[in-house]
Amino acid sequence: MNTDLHSDALVIDSHNDTAVGLIRRGNLGLAGESSPERRRRLGTVAYVRQQFDPPERPLQQTLPRLREGGIDAGYFAVDTTIARNNHLLYALDALGYLKREVETHSTESAIARSAADIETARAAGRFAVVLAVENSAALQHSLFALDALYEVGVRTMTLTHSARTDAADGCEVEGGGGLTGFGREVVRRMNELGMLVDVSHVNERGFWDVLECSSAPVVASHSCCRALCGHPRNLTDEQLRALGESGGVVGITFVPDFIDADAPDMGRLADHVLHAVDQAGEEAVGLGSDFDGGGDLLAHAGNYPEITDRLLERGTGEAAVRAVLGLNHLRLLRQVIG
Repeated sequence: MNTDLHSDALVIDSHNDTAVGLIRRGNLGLAGESSPERRRRLGTVAYVRQQFDPPERPLQQTLPRLREGGIDAGYFAVDTTIARNNHLLYALDALGYLKREVETHSTESAIARSAADIETARAAGRFAVVLAVENSAALQHSLFALDALYEVGVRTMTLTHSARTDAADGCEVEGGGGLTGFGREVVRRMNELGMLVDVSHVNERGFWDVLECSSAPVVASHSCCRALCGHPRNLTDEQLRALGESGGVVGITFVPDFIDADAPDMGRLADHVLHAVDQAGEEAVGLGSDFDGGGDLLAHAGNYPEITDRLLERGTGEAAVRAVLGLNHLRLLRQVIG
């Protein structure tokens, strides 16, 4: 294991579902703390989704696991898809819970509102939390809500999940359309605010509409390559090339179904990373685990160095490995959110 390279590299993960995972496992702390008193604090997420009783398997991400895996920053997404018509309140509840946990663990973590904040946190030995929303249903058709989420600290948002929203159709909508008029307004306002538009889950037509509409490069925070696995959540080679040419980044994800329909393993994950590099370019590929949301190829965040080992074993140069681990995401964040 090349621990020296991995520990020295900046590592940024562009997607996880840990915020809601904390709440549904009994209002766990960011370091994994649990108590009966914590379980009694019921907010919107706990009320709408219910808590696991007994709790499901352990979280894949806690502060100790993140330190073990050498991860410096992560996009903590709140998926509002099944919030039962309480999408905005659901998002605010989870974001508020996460922000309180970061404050409780302020010696070990910090909210990052800019790329510089990530670098500052790393220099201080703190993990950087980038607030994200998954599914613009959280806006409930209000651009003013988008402004409010920005003020809360949200810096990136997916336009859809896999179904239809007011903004666009997801990848599982058969014969779906692209961006709606409202979706175009959302993209433009995100550009104005300095928010990173996330095209994971958007269907192909919507993907091309976003690239045409957006004045800034975009991210596919947790997607893989359709040439290697035919899942509709994955990007075609044409999409990968366009993403790279426009300055965007794809975060290769650890969801087994998106890696290989028959035999997903670390070798196939490396295949996706290298194929994306071949199609989109060395400056356009990162990692987006989807930990605590289906990214189960790695058991937990502490195993992140295995990816570095796999890429080096495949002959990937050290500079390219560092780019994939985090420098490409940092470059995009610096360009878009400041």
